[in-house]
Amino acid sequence: MTAPVLPAEAPATAPAPPAPTGTPDPSPAFPEAPAGRSSGRIRAAASRHFGGLPGPFWVVFSGTVINRIGTMVLPFLVFYLGSRGLSDGQIPYVLGALGAGGLAGPILGGWFADRFGRRPAILTGMIATPATQGLLFLSPGLVTLTMAAALVGAASALHAPGVGAVIADSAPVQRRQAAFGLYHWAINIGAATAGALGGFLIVHGFWVLFLLDAVTCLGFAAVAAFLLPHDEPHTKPRDRRQGKGAAGGSPQPATAGYGVVLHDRLMLLFAAVCVAGECVYAQTEFSIPMAIRDDGLPAGVYGLVAVVNALVVVLLQPFTNAWLLRFDRMRVWGVASVLVAVGVALTGVAGATSGYVLTTVVWSAGEVCAAGIATSVVADLAPADARARYQGVLNWSRGVARFLALAAAPALYAAAGPATLWWTVAGFGLCGAAGALLLRPALLRRTAAEPVVR
Repeated sequence: MTAPVLPAEAPATAPAPPAPTGTPDPSPAFPEAPAGRSSGRIRAAASRHFGGLPGPFWVVFSGTVINRIGTMVLPFLVFYLGSRGLSDGQIPYVLGALGAGGLAGPILGGWFADRFGRRPAILTGMIATPATQGLLFLSPGLVTLTMAAALVGAASALHAPGVGAVIADSAPVQRRQAAFGLYHWAINIGAATAGALGGFLIVHGFWVLFLLDAVTCLGFAAVAAFLLPHDEPHTKPRDRRQGKGAAGGSPQPATAGYGVVLHDRLMLLFAAVCVAGECVYAQTEFSIPMAIRDDGLPAGVYGLVAVVNALVVVLLQPFTNAWLLRFDRMRVWGVASVLVAVGVALTGVAGATSGYVLTTVVWSAGEVCAAGIATSVVADLAPADARARYQGVLNWSRGVARFLALAAAPALYAAAGPATLWWTVAGFGLCGAAGALLLRPALLRRTAAEPVVR
C-alpha cells in the first residue's frame, strides 16, 4: 500500500486526565488540556478537525496547497484566449478540447496509480501539466491551441486519482470523509491565493501566470518525490465487500483494468449523480467569466469571485466539516446541490460586481457542505486494490460534466441566451439533489459494514 494505515485510536501521550472509559477519542492528535481553559478548548477543536490523520495525508495536503497557489492558467483561460484574438465562436472549440482531454486524464491516472503506484502517478501528472501548458502558451493558432488544450486537460487530471487513493489508503475509516473534506480545503487555500494573485498579475502579461503554474506543479512533484513513501502496485488483497458482489466478476480479471468498476452498478449510478452536480459547478469556472465579460466588467471581477469563493470555503469548511459529520452525508449533499444550483443560476440576475459577490457566497456555501462527500463515498465503495481506479472513474464523471459544460454551455449561452443557460443549470442541480436522495438507501446498505462515524 502507498502509506501505512494508522489505527483510528491512539493512546494519549500528554500528561492529561484520561478520557472516561467507553468514549475514546478516535483522533487524539492533540493532548487534552485541563477543563475550563481556553487552550484546552482550542486543542480539543483542533483534534476534532485535524486529528487522526497520518503523514502521507499531510504530504498530499501540503503538495496540493503548493500546486493550487499557482493554478492560474485554467481559471483565466477564457481571458487568455480572448487576448490571442479568438472570437466567441472559436473559444468553445478550445474549451471543448480541454474538456475532452479531461475525460482521458482520470482514467489513465487511476489505472497508472493502481498498476505502478500512487507516487509515480502523482509525479507524472505534476511534470506533464507544465509541459503541456507550455505547448498551449506557444501555440500559434486555433488548431494548435485546440490540440494543446486537449493535452492540458488530460495532464492536469492525471494526478488526482493517485492523490485520492493515498487519502483512502492512509486515513482511518471513521476519518475518511473528514480527510477528503480537508483535502478540498487545501484546494481552496491555494485557490484563494491564486485568485488574488492572478487577478493582479494578469495585467503584467499572461506569461507570468503560466510561469507560476509551472513552478508550483514542480513544487508538488518535489514534495511527493521526497516525502511520499514508495509504494508497490495495488493488486493484491480484495476488500471484504467483494464477497457481496460489490464489483462482480473474478478477482484476477478485475485487477487488469476497469472491469472491476464497470461491473459495480451502484458506483456507476453514483457517478451519474456526480455528473449532474458537476455540470452545475463547472459553470463557475467558464460560464460565469463569460457573463462577467458580457456585463462589461473587467477580468479582475472574476478574480474577486474566485477569492470570495475560496475565502468562504477556507474560513468555514474546517468547522462545518466536523459539524456536518453528525448528519447523513447524502442528505447533506442534497441540500448542498440545491444551494449550488440556486447560487449559480442567480448569476443571470447579478449584473454588477456586488451581485456576483452575493451569488458567489450562496454557491460557495453549497460547496462547503458538499466537500469530501463524493470522494469518501467512492472510497467506501471501492475494493482495497482498486481505490485509484474508483477515484479515477469519479474524476472521469467530473470530466464528463466539464466537457458538457465547456462544449455545450457556451454554445447554449450564445444560441439561446443567458437566461436559458441559467434555467438549465437550475434544473440539472435539482436533478442531482434528487438522484443523491434516491441512491441513499442503497449506499447505506452497501457501506453498512464500515463503522463510519456520523
